[in-house]
Amino acid sequence: MAKVAFLGLGVMGFPMAGHLASKGHQVTVYNRSSARAQQWLEQYSGTAAATPREAANGAELVMVCVGNDDDVRAVVLGENGAFAGMSTGAVLVDHTTASAELAKELEDQAQCQGVGFVDAPVSGGQAGAENGVLTVMCGGHPDSFARAQGVIGSYAKTIRLLGPAGSGQLAKMVNQICIAGVLQGLSEGVNFAQRAGLDVPALIEVISQGAAGSWQMNNRAASMAEGRFDFGFAVDWMRKDLRICLATGDQLKARLPLTALIDQFYGEVQDGGGSRWDTSSLITRLKA
Repeated sequence: MAKVAFLGLGVMGFPMAGHLASKGHQVTVYNRSSARAQQWLEQYSGTAAATPREAANGAELVMVCVGNDDDVRAVVLGENGAFAGMSTGAVLVDHTTASAELAKELEDQAQCQGVGFVDAPVSGGQAGAENGVLTVMCGGHPDSFARAQGVIGSYAKTIRLLGPAGSGQLAKMVNQICIAGVLQGLSEGVNFAQRAGLDVPALIEVISQGAAGSWQMNNRAASMAEGRFDFGFAVDWMRKDLRICLATGDQLKARLPLTALIDQFYGEVQDGGGSRWDTSSLITRLKA
């Protein structure tokens, strides 16, 4: 069992850190809101730290799961950041969906300090985190990945090293690009079916068994048809991710016309009050 620090107890980090404790790891948590850390301690065995540096002190692995690039820098860098408390040979694992540039920046800093680094964004949403079945896309040195892989397995069903630092973040961008396109197509299909008077549950049961089938269809078509969106991965976070995709696409000269259009559609959902709705709320644009 490992001594692990977990920084960030949001909708994803809270259950992920919980799985670590449940599997017997020695867990110290840090959260910007100390009340959230205390809430975690009421459910799981572990300790809470006042700063990321304190949490990382003596940890073999430091897991980070926060909001964006700036949030990562706030808990990793600086006098009270995780790097300042990490010992030689420890590994920082960043589960935040962030930029590939940040991953490379952290890898460089980690090398200077004699610690390892893995960028490891996740897919599977809140349900995947709660059930411990996330997919984790990793970038980094093979040795660092090998030291972290077993512990990451506490809350993941699939873990894959895809290349050097930044590769995990690039893979997550591909993931989000694909999800956005599938959700727009599914929104149009469900809306079409409703206007045509079809039995949507029966329709989905049939077509999900063919080439149109997808995770989104299996898990979101019914709630789309019912107009339920008060759960899941929020539109605000999807737009943050798509902005990273589009900016990186510009750098790579990779054309993303559909992704750019769907990002605008999500902007309309935000304008309509759906910032915290699930990403399947794309269908609401079609109801007018």
